[in-house]
Amino acid sequence: MALPRLLDRLRLPVIGAPLFVISNPDLVIAQCKAGIVGSFPALNARPESMLDEWLHRITEELAAWDAAHPEQPAAPFAVNQIVHRSNSRLEHDLATCVKWKVPISITSLGAREEVNQAVHSYGGVALHDIINNRFAHKAIEKGADGLIAVAAGAGGHAGTQSPFALVQEIRDWFQGPLALSGSIATGRSILAAMAMGADLAYIGSAFIATVEANAAEAYKQMIVESGAEDIVYTNYFTGVHGNYLKPSVAKSGLDPEHLPQGEATNMNFGAAAGGAEKDEYKAWRDIWGCGQGIGAVHDVAPVAELVARLEAEYRAACAEMAGRLR
Repeated sequence: MALPRLLDRLRLPVIGAPLFVISNPDLVIAQCKAGIVGSFPALNARPESMLDEWLHRITEELAAWDAAHPEQPAAPFAVNQIVHRSNSRLEHDLATCVKWKVPISITSLGAREEVNQAVHSYGGVALHDIINNRFAHKAIEKGADGLIAVAAGAGGHAGTQSPFALVQEIRDWFQGPLALSGSIATGRSILAAMAMGADLAYIGSAFIATVEANAAEAYKQMIVESGAEDIVYTNYFTGVHGNYLKPSVAKSGLDPEHLPQGEATNMNFGAAAGGAEKDEYKAWRDIWGCGQGIGAVHDVAPVAELVARLEAEYRAACAEMAGRLR
C-alpha cells in the first residue's frame, strides 16, 4: 500500500511520534480519530503477548470509527520497531505486526533489509528514522520506502544537525516520503517543515502533555512548565545521545550539567521494556525524555483539542504566507 494513498486520510500532514512507555492504545486511537498518524513502540506492549491484544483493539476500534464516520475516516497507525541487535523481541514483534498487517512500520537504530521485506510482504509501508545523510542512504539501500529525519532539538534519540541542513541534503537525491522531527509543536512549524521539503511533520513531545498519554502527571506538568533551556542532550542513560528534561535528571540526584559519557554497550532495549527492576534500567522510569519544542505547550489537553489547535494554526499560517506572496 503506497504511503500517499494512506496519507489521503490525514487531517494534517502529521505523524504522532512513537513515545517509549508513553504511547499506548488510548493515545494512538485518539490520534488516528483526530486525523493524524498515531504510533507506538512495539516494546511498550509488555509482556510481549500484549502486542497482539493492542493491535486487535486498535484495528477493531478504528474500523468501527470508519463505519460510523465515513465522512471522516481515521488516519492509519504505525508501529515502531527497535531493530538494534539488543532487542530480543524483534522477531516476535515483527511477526505479530505482519499478522495484523500494520499499515506503517517505523524502524529505529539500524536499517535491516529483512525487516523491510516483512513489511512489504503484506503491502505495508516502511519508514526509517535517521540523524544524518549517510544513514539516510543506508536506509533506502536496505529497502525503506521513506525516511524520518530526526534533527537537532527532537525528543528521544535526536541528531545534532539543523533541520535545514538535513532536509536539503536528503532532498538532493531522495524524492520519496520524508518526515521531519525536531521541536515541532505548532501549526506554523508544521508548515515550515513542508516549506523545507518534508512531506510530514513528526511530533512527539507535545503529545506527552495530553490526557490520553501514559505519562505521570508530574511529567506532563514539567513539560508545561519547561522550555528549550530545560533540555539536556546526553548519551549517559542509554548509550545513544538523546534529549531529556533537566529537572527530571536533577530530581534523580544527578547534575544535568555534568553528566558522564555513556557507552553504546549499555543498550538493551528488550530488557528495559520487559520491566526489569535492575538499577541500570532505572533511567527508563525516572529520567524523562523530551524535545526542545515544548515552549509552545501551555497546558495538558485531550489529543482532539491539541490537533484542532494545530490545524487552526496551520491554516492561519498558510493563509498568512499566501498573503505575503501576493
